[in-house]
Amino acid sequence: MKNTTGLSIVIPVYNEEENIAPLVEQLRFLGDQFEPLEVLLVDDGSTDTTWQCIEKEAQSFPALRGIQQPRNAGQSAALQKGIHAAQFEVIVMLDGDLQNDPADIPKLVEALDGYDVVCGYRANRKDTWSKRYGSKLANKIRNMVTHDGICDTGCTLKAFRKKCAHDLPPLEGMHRFMPAYFKINKRKITQIPVNHRNRIHGSSKYTNMMRLPRTLRDLNAFKYYRKRVIPQELIR
Repeated sequence: MKNTTGLSIVIPVYNEEENIAPLVEQLRFLGDQFEPLEVLLVDDGSTDTTWQCIEKEAQSFPALRGIQQPRNAGQSAALQKGIHAAQFEVIVMLDGDLQNDPADIPKLVEALDGYDVVCGYRANRKDTWSKRYGSKLANKIRNMVTHDGICDTGCTLKAFRKKCAHDLPPLEGMHRFMPAYFKINKRKITQIPVNHRNRIHGSSKYTNMMRLPRTLRDLNAFKYYRKRVIPQELIR
């Protein structure tokens, strides 16, 4: 029996030409489980053939809709673009590099029962030791400021109700603090373990040294936002 809660899946991609076809193939089973369903692949200004690959896959997968950014603007902008374009009640996000497992999506949606947000955490990460250590340190620093209690905010696999989209400010680096923005708006949040896989094609777009300055900058932006935000109950 299909789940009739509308599901929108938002996937930002950048120079992932080798991953588009296998990713879409792994998403097709969701058409048998959710109705209505849409898969939004947001091409963040790729310089390879990613966009052409998306167009090709859309011809045989009606649920797939490609969104093309005019230039590379970063993960936060790509996610915001997809989230704002999402039509249905539940929004799920995942990375386009195949390290997130689409098979976890039904579990995330099921876990939403009684919650506004479900955050996946990578229980058995397949990244290098340095990347795992850097992520652990970053999560510790973030939690010292955000107090959101999320153990793996870097895991893109998240599910939330569409009403929560209004909680996310249009700030660069927003994707690193999504649970914290949800918490500010008093959303009910839970965490569940999800699968994590080795990257087969392409290469990571980030290193620890690349992330650190951005993370510190975005942390300061979050601190400023938290001081200035107007409580939603006063404006809705």
